[in-house]
Amino acid sequence: MLLRTKIAFYLEDIETPIGKAIASIVTILILLSSAIFVVETYPIPDYVRVNLDTIDFCILLLFVYEYLVRLWCAPDRIKYIFSPYSLIDLLIIVPYFLGVANVSFLRIFRWFRILRLIRFIKGKTFFGIINDEDNAIFARILFTLFAIIFVYSGLIYQVEHPDNSQNFNTFLDAFYFSVVTMTTVGFGDLTPISEIGRLLTVLMILTGIALIPWQLGDLIRRLVKTSDRVKTNCLVCGLSSHDADAQFCKICGSKLEKSVNMPLSPGD
Repeated sequence: MLLRTKIAFYLEDIETPIGKAIASIVTILILLSSAIFVVETYPIPDYVRVNLDTIDFCILLLFVYEYLVRLWCAPDRIKYIFSPYSLIDLLIIVPYFLGVANVSFLRIFRWFRILRLIRFIKGKTFFGIINDEDNAIFARILFTLFAIIFVYSGLIYQVEHPDNSQNFNTFLDAFYFSVVTMTTVGFGDLTPISEIGRLLTVLMILTGIALIPWQLGDLIRRLVKTSDRVKTNCLVCGLSSHDADAQFCKICGSKLEKSVNMPLSPGD
């Protein structure tokens, strides 16, 4: 029981050395797998494609093992199976095993693999590397935008490439289309022809209208809030961001040394 609790802690933790190492390994595997998917949209030699498929299958087996470990460690396994993170994992794992039945359309779910990185973005940290609150929020905004554009690009490529390869020949074509669509620029040089492709385009536009202003608004609110603060290091807990008129640390309550006050830059 103690072992299961300890493993569950390190699987979710991103601040201790062991937790950071696990999160870093999983992150590298996800990025490597995503890169393989992108590379395979380009014309490459058959032997290279076979090697990439082998590497990707090995990564898949590691993801299956990770999922089973997380399931074993979960206090409520039924609740875990239907949790958002678990459903993302299942979307990644299941299509490979159903692929033997030639259910090729399920391969579109492979693009959701990048969303697994969301589990490592928590609180005031970003992958356990960026610990400053403002920088972590800025990093989360950029990652959220990138992840959604990446997923939409993969989906539109998977749907349009078989019958519309002239417009959507590579992942870069789909990525370009997603960016101009989500930002509502709409040059019109690339257009989907399938019904599913058009539906995805509508969803991309709605996502761009709803998400980008909201994310930018969040960033502006953070910058405005930061401009009202000063950089005052608490000698007890080390917190450096305080209101301009603060006399005591808002975390530990210790008296602040006003002599070290200085304006807080947006990046701090």
